[in-house]
Amino acid sequence: MANSNTSSKSSETPVAQAVASPDADSKAPAIDIGISDEDRKAVAQHLSVFLADAYTLYLKTHNFHWNVTGPMFNALHVMFEGQYTEQWNALDEIAERIRALGYNAPGSYAEFMELSSIKEEPGLEKSPDWREMVRQLVVGNEAVCRSARKALEVADDADDDPTEDMLIQRLQTHEKNAWMLRSLLQ
Repeated sequence: MANSNTSSKSSETPVAQAVASPDADSKAPAIDIGISDEDRKAVAQHLSVFLADAYTLYLKTHNFHWNVTGPMFNALHVMFEGQYTEQWNALDEIAERIRALGYNAPGSYAEFMELSSIKEEPGLEKSPDWREMVRQLVVGNEAVCRSARKALEVADDADDDPTEDMLIQRLQTHEKNAWMLRSLLQ
């Protein structure tokens, strides 16, 4: 049975309220990158959900890196560090793609928690054992894959090749992470 800290908050996918930038009062020229305003907004909304899932997974992975104990400590401490470092570097690319589409990226814990399908795992209280940490990270990586696929579908419909390329790369990483973590539990 799934731990409540890894289950989806709702069966519905959250929708980010995309806020255009620059605003109507700006002296900057309108964005004209060959993708309609409507399509750019839809892609930005889905990327915002993807960013929230990716950030929440990053934070959980970093938390588990700090708090893992037991006979697998060294191996998992190193593995989690490699994963959270890679995830951290990818977050900027996702946020900057939202900005390139002309929308603000979510950037607060409150916004991430509202949009994310991944629940956070507190670190101050008793941490789960290493097996539960690994299980939660498998589930978390798969949740990121699902939000990436939803965003990929919207980007494909909009003919947004740069977003598609970025999402395909992220899918490859998160699918591999889920596989490697799952292997530890088999």
